[in-house]
Amino acid sequence: MIDLSWSHILIVLVVALVVVGPKDLPRLMHTIGRWLAKARAMADQFRKSFDEMSRQHDLDELRKEIQALRNERPFAGIEQTLHQPVLPHEPAPQFGVATPAELEAAHEQSHDAAPPLPIAPGSEPPPS
Repeated sequence: MIDLSWSHILIVLVVALVVVGPKDLPRLMHTIGRWLAKARAMADQFRKSFDEMSRQHDLDELRKEIQALRNERPFAGIEQTLHQPVLPHEPAPQFGVATPAELEAAHEQSHDAAPPLPIAPGSEPPPS
């Protein structure tokens, strides 16, 4: 930035007073103030857009790194094979749950395989 001391500023003001005159000096200062305000606003807008571009670039870099990590996961294939069924053509067994047909078949097998119970003296045989 420009480094001006008080003596330099005083010299500039005296020259401006002599060149412009005391009548138009306030209007000149007002115009210079507006120009400085516009210049500051433009510099601020430029800085904000530059910061936004920098942030966007950083976000793009992070997205690329995340995508690279997702693509290069060493256990991705293992995870997919773990989710595949062991026997793809048969349904997975459900433990503790039997269909009515399975219960009836098991009941029939138990009656066929079981030896007849001895009948106690003085009791009736079970109805067949």
